[in-house]
Amino acid sequence: MKKKYAILFFATFLFQSAFTQELVLKKGKIIDSLVVNDTIPDTFSLYLPTHFTTTKKWPLLLVFDLDGKERQSMSMFLQAAEEEGYLLAAPKLSDTVPLSNNMISASNVLNKISRILPVDKSRVYTAGISSGARFANLVPIFIKDVAGTISAGASIANSDLLNPKRSFHFIGIIGKNDFNYTQMLNVEKVLDRFKFPNQILLYDEEQKWPDVKYFQKAMQLFTLSAMGKKLAAMDSSYIEKAFKKDLAKVNRLKNSNKLLFAEQYMGEMMSIYGVHKNLDSLRQVQKNLRRDRVFKGMKRAENATFFKESLLKEDYQYYIEEDVVTHNFNNLGWWNYQMTEINKFISASNIYEKQMGNRLLGYVNALAEDNIDMVKSEALIDEDALAFLYMLKTILEPENFEHYMNIISLSVKNEDFGTALFYLEEALKKGFDDKEKLYNLPDTGLFRITPKFNELVAKYLKDSRYRINDQ
Repeated sequence: MKKKYAILFFATFLFQSAFTQELVLKKGKIIDSLVVNDTIPDTFSLYLPTHFTTTKKWPLLLVFDLDGKERQSMSMFLQAAEEEGYLLAAPKLSDTVPLSNNMISASNVLNKISRILPVDKSRVYTAGISSGARFANLVPIFIKDVAGTISAGASIANSDLLNPKRSFHFIGIIGKNDFNYTQMLNVEKVLDRFKFPNQILLYDEEQKWPDVKYFQKAMQLFTLSAMGKKLAAMDSSYIEKAFKKDLAKVNRLKNSNKLLFAEQYMGEMMSIYGVHKNLDSLRQVQKNLRRDRVFKGMKRAENATFFKESLLKEDYQYYIEEDVVTHNFNNLGWWNYQMTEINKFISASNIYEKQMGNRLLGYVNALAEDNIDMVKSEALIDEDALAFLYMLKTILEPENFEHYMNIISLSVKNEDFGTALFYLEEALKKGFDDKEKLYNLPDTGLFRITPKFNELVAKYLKDSRYRINDQ
């Protein structure tokens, strides 16, 4: 019986010494904490498909995560790497260091892997999710050997940096409920204008991250593109199988009355299969669909929500900037009303309004979080602005108790016990029951031994740690 994980040995020449270092790698398993070399502290994780062999060159996908969860992010691509035949690597990066440092680390890891493994240097790609995606789609701009990027949940980080003379293949994966959806559509227009090869893979499920099948599809698109450019061996059966599967998806979308999806997907199919086969019949199907009365009605409805959404986003951005600068706590009532309106959209029977509501909620949450990060990054923190933003977050995420705890801690620090008691009771009413966390909040030592604090804890959590008898 063949062992599932065969051990491979690679000799890596170290320029700093006169000997070689033996590197032991396993197939079919993520290998963590590999070092670039003794003088460069950068580390990375690596995955070789179970059918890996050194007798041919392999495409490489660099997966990025800036939150210390590179193994978790990498694992989302494992099935796709197995099916499509890609090497995976995930450099260890951090969002606490400058962008340039992370870019150098990514370059060091790429160079290391290219030295020790048979990497097809014309087929090096990047991928990421959310903040990792924003970094991933910057890498081809700064590292010329990168041919494309898979960007899930985020569009191009800065389209002003795009250079028409140094194009790369962009594949976006985005949900229609994601607040980045409309921005992704706008970026697609920029990429088309610059003649960058690109496809956008959409999904309409209300989930934060896409299913792994979208990552496999993205890698397949890279392979189809490489075949079209003669960078990979032409495989007519592979192309035909992929095309038939995509055609079946279009038919399913049409049959389930997802006409906008079907029309968009046909457009992406033509951009990737045009070099491989005659698509006149598919083009005619798309043309007929665009003339369909039901399709036109759906398109008008979606465009109407896009317009309304853009106006509301402008309002949210304007008012949050004003409120943070002026410490306008009186405007929390306006924000509470906006949250009520957003919830109405989310509960609507109209699918386009429902999706718009989810996008607006994500957008205003992202605005608040970005402002919190900006305020906290200042040398002298504006604690009133921070308090306003924490209060806003309790409106936007009423079940996230972390924001209530932040307000309590900050209010007590500034001797505002009334505000602290109010948000304590609000959290307890909504079901907060982590007594240990409550009794270890920073800056609340004196507050925790007051009678009112312990009365509230006893009322909602049945018992308090301290009993104060008023004499």
